[in-house]
Amino acid sequence: MIRQPNVVFGNSRLLVTMGGKGELFGFFYPRRDYAQHVEDSLACIYNGNKLLWLNSHEWYSTQEYIEDSNIVSTELSHGSGIKISIIDFVHPEVPILIRKFKFHSKKQLRGKFFYYSNLNVGEMNKKNSCFCDSDEKLLVQYWQDYYIGLKGIPDFKEWQVGKSMDTIWWTNAKYDMEDGKLQNNKEDIGQLNNALGWDLDIEAGGETEITVLIGAAQKRTRLYKSMRELANQPIDNVFEKTRDNWIMWLSKKNVLSLPVLGEHNVAKQEMFSAYNRSLLTLNLLNDEKHGSFIAAPEFDSNFEMCGGYGFCWNRDGVEVVLALLDAGYPEYCDRFFKWCEKTQLSDGSWFQRYWLDGNTAPSWGNFDYSTQVDETGATLHAIDTYYRSLKGITKVEFLEDMWALVLRGAEYLMKRSRRGVHDSCIDLWETYYGRFSYTNASVYAGLVAAAHIAEKYDESGLADRWVKHADFVKMKTIEKLWLNEGYFAKGIINKKLDPTVDASILGMIVPFNMLSPNNREERAMIYSIIKNIEEKLRIKVNDHYGILRYEGDNYIEGNPWIVTTLWLSKTMLSLAIALQSESGSEKQVRQLVIDATDYIKWSLRGTTSTGLLSEQVDKFTGYPAWAIPLGWSCALMLDNIRLLDKIR
Repeated sequence: MIRQPNVVFGNSRLLVTMGGKGELFGFFYPRRDYAQHVEDSLACIYNGNKLLWLNSHEWYSTQEYIEDSNIVSTELSHGSGIKISIIDFVHPEVPILIRKFKFHSKKQLRGKFFYYSNLNVGEMNKKNSCFCDSDEKLLVQYWQDYYIGLKGIPDFKEWQVGKSMDTIWWTNAKYDMEDGKLQNNKEDIGQLNNALGWDLDIEAGGETEITVLIGAAQKRTRLYKSMRELANQPIDNVFEKTRDNWIMWLSKKNVLSLPVLGEHNVAKQEMFSAYNRSLLTLNLLNDEKHGSFIAAPEFDSNFEMCGGYGFCWNRDGVEVVLALLDAGYPEYCDRFFKWCEKTQLSDGSWFQRYWLDGNTAPSWGNFDYSTQVDETGATLHAIDTYYRSLKGITKVEFLEDMWALVLRGAEYLMKRSRRGVHDSCIDLWETYYGRFSYTNASVYAGLVAAAHIAEKYDESGLADRWVKHADFVKMKTIEKLWLNEGYFAKGIINKKLDPTVDASILGMIVPFNMLSPNNREERAMIYSIIKNIEEKLRIKVNDHYGILRYEGDNYIEGNPWIVTTLWLSKTMLSLAIALQSESGSEKQVRQLVIDATDYIKWSLRGTTSTGLLSEQVDKFTGYPAWAIPLGWSCALMLDNIRLLDKIR
């Protein structure tokens, strides 16, 4: 089932995704990529006559993050006069989700509050077991070394351990709630669901609170201890601790001034908010133990419409860690490149994608023709970028640690690009096989980076060899792939030049710098590339223009992408910065900044109501589409805002 979240939150061991009315979509423990323990987990009210499910159309909802945190506030209101406020957060240290419900009713309400779950513990529903410890007031569902527990504050009064496949009310927990009373079955095995119940007794205009704890552990005894200890703490104190934790983490960021936006306080605030939200989101996508990142929280785990997103690609990872580096968080680079060292293949390349622990993930890129050469080039380029930022003994140690990786990676790029245009492989969109402008630019950047590192490692012979080949790659790219129309071809596919305009040719400028905005001749080529992309790939949505991946793209209806749109704006801002030092360029700089800012604002119009950046924007509705949130989109948003901050 494909369910795209409106919010994500968590800690280092638990990632939660949730819909706009507080229904749980994902409960990932102990890693972001595995396992997804929830099919359904949501609340309802029994008003004496029927169940009012909180995710139904009867409720009007608003949802937002509490400022500078990964704490979620959801407000629900019902036509009958019931209002519910939900505060959702994960304890900063232990994998427990805290769901604080506050109920208000204009009229007297005598009924029940039910919390229903259809769990899929260990992604093995048919072999799950469940029991309710009525003395401890703890319901536990488990499979092997995965235990998921539910507990209430105050204690729940009734419960049901049910069978999700049954259609009779006294065994299926979901149907059992319909008469306002649960059967209190204490245990069962195989294809289970469960429900907890509390009495609701609210006078007209009154309020009451119920907190639901959903915890995870790998041992039954640990689950008991952590749930018991948390239930004995004042939840408001835990909330303050969690909020302080996020505020402290965010305080490490490089502070923005955004002088280019002048007195436009609304625009500034919009950028400040996007900057903070992108940082907080990237933190959630990171595996602190291994240093890797999922591209996005998984929402298509059965590969119904795509190959899944809950994995780590080198291409996405390097974009993310370099954005975090520039924003003031260098530690993510250090951990990620150590992960790259462990995952590099013996030939010097990297696999298509990985599980967060470094094991190879499900793939359709297992052979030379189907590998992605750009991931190797991008990784070497990023390693050198990080290396240049280091100082002192840390720089020396990093060079020693990375040299063998760089040597293997550079020789792999040399082998795959002997003729100047790389051997056939799959493109960055994982769609076409051939030789591509973007991939060749990554080869160039990877070899330039490797040459710089070799020089610092006192391997001048290798440095000269690699940089000469990089120049050869650049020359052949321009010779064979530059078109008279003023842009680089998509590539050579089926031995024929493919003149399709593809937004990935922006990679020639950022991040790979095959064309430099500081070179006057190459600058003219950059302007021409921008012009062709805007003419061929712009599509109007949300009162402005987003950028398609390439002409004729039909993936998920062929929507504009946040990534490609922010890629274009980043190119414009990089060009503006290069022009600033030249006299008579003020008008050009101003126009580039205006155009880039419009694309950034367009990207922000396509977020969720809580500010999460998606992969795409639906071309018909203007709503966020497909992967939500996408790490690459967040990284490019950080890059753009940091560039805006650097423009005078």
